Amino acid sequence: MAKPKRKTQRHVLTYMEDAVCQLLENREDISQYGIARFFTEYFNSVCQGTHILFREFSFVQATPHNRVSFLRAFWRCFRTVDLLTMKEYHCLLQLLCPDFPLELTQKAARIVLMDDAMDCLMSFSDFLFAFQIQFYYSEFLDSVAAIYEDLLSGKNPNTVIVPTSSSGQHRQRPALGEAGMLEGVEASLFYQCLENLCDRHKYSCPPPALVKEALSNVQRLTFYGFLMALSKHHGINQALGALPDKGDLMHDPAMDEELERLLLPFLRLAQVPGLVNSVTASPEASCLPSRTPPRVGSPWRPLHHSRKVDGESDASTEETDESET
Repeated sequence: MAKPKRKTQRHVLTYMEDAVCQLLENREDISQYGIARFFTEYFNSVCQGTHILFREFSFVQATPHNRVSFLRAFWRCFRTVDLLTMKEYHCLLQLLCPDFPLELTQKAARIVLMDDAMDCLMSFSDFLFAFQIQFYYSEFLDSVAAIYEDLLSGKNPNTVIVPTSSSGQHRQRPALGEAGMLEGVEASLFYQCLENLCDRHKYSCPPPALVKEALSNVQRLTFYGFLMALSKHHGINQALGALPDKGDLMHDPAMDEELERLLLPFLRLAQVPGLVNSVTASPEASCLPSRTPPRVGSPWRPLHHSRKVDGESDASTEETDESET
């Protein structure tokens, strides 16, 4: 019980240090409404999981809670997207974390695409669950990749060095040869090595019992086959606790309720009898150029259409003025 307690205390210190840094950087603005209020709002945001939005990657991946919060924010913000490429998913990740490393996105995409080209389209659900495994268990998977390479080459996996750096830099994954991709390793021996790794690993690991369950139906497996099995395992997703089940990805009652709360004043305004007619029938409104309702662009494409409509509308207004004179 002492080890989890030390981890919890270390994470509290992480947030305290970050809060103090934020306080010092913004002390002029914070002095207007008080330090006590600042700390209250800061730790409320930590509890709500919004504290990681638009922060640097070193902070986003600093604690397990930060990683869960980022996964949940990514899902809630982009749950309605459909098929995208790896680069497009990376652009979405950078909207939440501007310096998010491309390497992590590529590794997550490789779990889904396997041997396919990296520019192939992926569904949001496939990428999301693969990204969850790669992002949350990143350091663990780097060690697993080293163990897999040792098993392929016949080396003793017990000589693998477990990463202990907390600098936030992710190690380059060993290049897996074609033989390793096709043949794989014996599943039972691979699990024994993983079980030993989980016992001594510094970072988060999936529950060994669930890993054993995911490997129970195969005799041999490849590295990316193992990652795919983890990403599709219902129990591992539940144990991590960041995302809903695959069938419920489109349902987010809390977010829908918040959007309804924000839109409710506008909906009520639109339902006021005679308000719209009185505005459109006024002499001032008749002089205004007609505009089509602005289209909401997808998050990964620039809004060229709205600017084009504005330009055309302005040009039509100038022509009308010239004809009247």
